Amino acid sequence: MAYIRGEAREQTTMFPVTLDELIPADHMCRVIEAFVERLDLAKLGFVRPNRPKRGRPGYDRAIC
Repeated sequence: MAYIRGEAREQTTMFPVTLDELIPADHMCRVIEAFVERLDLAKLGFVRPNRPKRGRPGYDRAIC
């Protein structure tokens, strides 16, 4: 894909902890994430911009 993707939550870091391990399973942010994942962003008016011919690729609008 031509867009920059966000960091994977399963990606390990220098420390043996992942973001999924830091957030409890019953935390409200998991409900919000599930809700946002189900939104049809194109139907809400969010469309991908035209990519410039040069330079770094833009961020994926789904993660902004």
